[in-house]
Amino acid sequence: MTENSDMIDFVRARLAEEEQIARAAGEENWRCPAGVPGEVHDRSGAIAFIVRNRGFDQHIAHQDPAHTCRRIETSRVLLNEYAEVADKDADRPEHDFSSGRAVGLGFAVRQMAAEHAGHPDYRAKWLPRFIQ
Repeated sequence: MTENSDMIDFVRARLAEEEQIARAAGEENWRCPAGVPGEVHDRSGAIAFIVRNRGFDQHIAHQDPAHTCRRIETSRVLLNEYAEVADKDADRPEHDFSSGRAVGLGFAVRQMAAEHAGHPDYRAKWLPRFIQ
């Protein structure tokens, strides 16, 4: 187990929580039909939301459960790639391809973790590092 395993587990848990919410919402694609501003419809055409101000309808439709599930899957691919080399992600990495890959992927995973910095299990040591 590497020092970065707890960060990987943290990100996996946040993705699982988000996926559970998206699946509970039906895993559907939502859309904003022309001619009815403010309405967000599900795949059957039923109104899922009505929000009449500030473009919330377009934002909600774009962040539909299907989109969220696709984003989670791509995030898991990145996370799994990092898990393979996380033991080489260090403050002073070696100067080889594998270590460079680990640091690069580690930066991306640290960004993913930082999305949840307000979570009680988030640790400041996971802040993205900047190596010169």
